Amino acid sequence: MPMVVQALIPVFVLIMLGHGLRRVDFPGGDFWPRAERFTYYVLFPAMLVFKLGQARLPPSAYGDTAMLIIAMLLAMTLVLVAAQWLWGWSGPVFSSVYQGAIRFNSYVGLAAGGMLLGDDGLSLTAIAVAIMVPLLNLLCILMFALVAGRERINLAAVIRAIVTNPLIVGSVIGVLWSYFQVGFHPLLAGILEPLSNLALPMGLMCVGAGLQLSALRGGSVPFMVSSALKLVAFPLMTAGLAWMLGLEGRLVQVAVLLAALPTATSAYILARQLGGDAPLMAGIISGQTLLAMVSIPVLLSLLW
Repeated sequence: MPMVVQALIPVFVLIMLGHGLRRVDFPGGDFWPRAERFTYYVLFPAMLVFKLGQARLPPSAYGDTAMLIIAMLLAMTLVLVAAQWLWGWSGPVFSSVYQGAIRFNSYVGLAAGGMLLGDDGLSLTAIAVAIMVPLLNLLCILMFALVAGRERINLAAVIRAIVTNPLIVGSVIGVLWSYFQVGFHPLLAGILEPLSNLALPMGLMCVGAGLQLSALRGGSVPFMVSSALKLVAFPLMTAGLAWMLGLEGRLVQVAVLLAALPTATSAYILARQLGGDAPLMAGIISGQTLLAMVSIPVLLSLLW
């Protein structure tokens, strides 16, 4: 069995375990929404601080990562504008196609990055996530304002949400911790390490618990286009851009992995709040998560 497939199997098994537990209503009540909130605000920030704080990445890694990510997002945005010109979707539909084709599930990305590339790969993945998340939020908000906005968007609130995003806060603290080589006192490490170890499996099960498979009924052209662009075209495009920019090694592996991930579950909330096609968005999220179980191992085996 290829090493990529072997490393990714636990990721997808944990996702399906979370979905199965949610289907049988275990452990019951509103456990899973609360678990997702706990993971987002406590476990993942703790993991990012602990893992990034121990990393020793060269300064050039930050500039190269930012350069490649900006190129990726601009290129995919141009492709999506061309797709909209070709199909002529309504504003709400296009906004969901756009989110589906360009956003990524950070839980799956950090878990896969750690399992496939070790702690150094996880650190580089966390840095890439910290750069991509605010850029993606700004791009998606701008797209909603242009094509689907039903009400005026509060830019100050958007910026505040980005600045206070727990994943970004944890990544920034971790990078500063690493840069100044503070180190972790055994007592602090004894607190952060178990929280860090719990973050990835809990995050993946929450992804599975949030799947809405009923939204997949009656697959549509927007769903198929968004999924093909996200799961196939985006990673291939990213590999090509990295080659054109003269980049190689682990950074390219991380960028291709992030490009190949299914879209973010938070895209549904944004679609519902800002006038997007929320049912289509739910179908894209769930469908891509299932399709990614096949597409990610295949593409990574070809491109890494």
